[in-house]
This record gives sequence, C-alpha cells and structure tokens, in this order.
Amino acid sequence: MNVNIQTVHFDAASTLIEHVNKKIQKISNFHDRVTAIDVYLKLDNVAHQIKDKVAEIRVKVPRYSFFTKQCSKSFEQSFDDALDSIIEQIKRKKEKQMQAA
Repeated sequence: MNVNIQTVHFDAASTLIEHVNKKIQKISNFHDRVTAIDVYLKLDNVAHQIKDKVAEIRVKVPRYSFFTKQCSKSFEQSFDDALDSIIEQIKRKKEKQMQAA
C-alpha cells in the first residue's frame, strides 16, 4: 500500500502528518487489496480572510477508485470526516460485490 500525503499552500506540522499516517492505516482493515492512497490537505479561500481546511482522500483498489473531499475549520476534523466517508464507500462497495456474488 503506497501512501502519498501532499500539502497545498502550507507546510504541515509533524503532528498533523503523524495523525494522518496513524488513521490512514484503518483503511486496510476494510479492504485488503488497496494499492494506493493519496491524501491532499489544502487551505481553501487563501485570498480571503476565511481559511477553510480541506482534506481530500483518494483510495485506489484494483478496477476501482474511491474519492472524498471534506471541509472544516481544522485539518484533523476535515481528515477524520473524509476518512469516515471513504470507509463508508468501501463498505458499500463490498456489500454490493457480496450481493452480486
């Protein structure tokens, strides 16, 4: 499983990177054939006063790709919400595959 974490418009603190790395390992519990995980942490509305923190996660498995984007006032909250969404997508896809089989 290849994990790629990118930060856009800022430099991430080591605690944030550790938080992402620790939590991202959960995905392997829900799908055993994950090939790549891309995490993008961005500052949105940089030109304005309000700076929302955006987390995007893309999970690639053979023949399929999952994607989610979440926004909140902290990177941890955005990432946690996005991770929950990805896990839910993976669960739904596996349920559909089980029903089809």
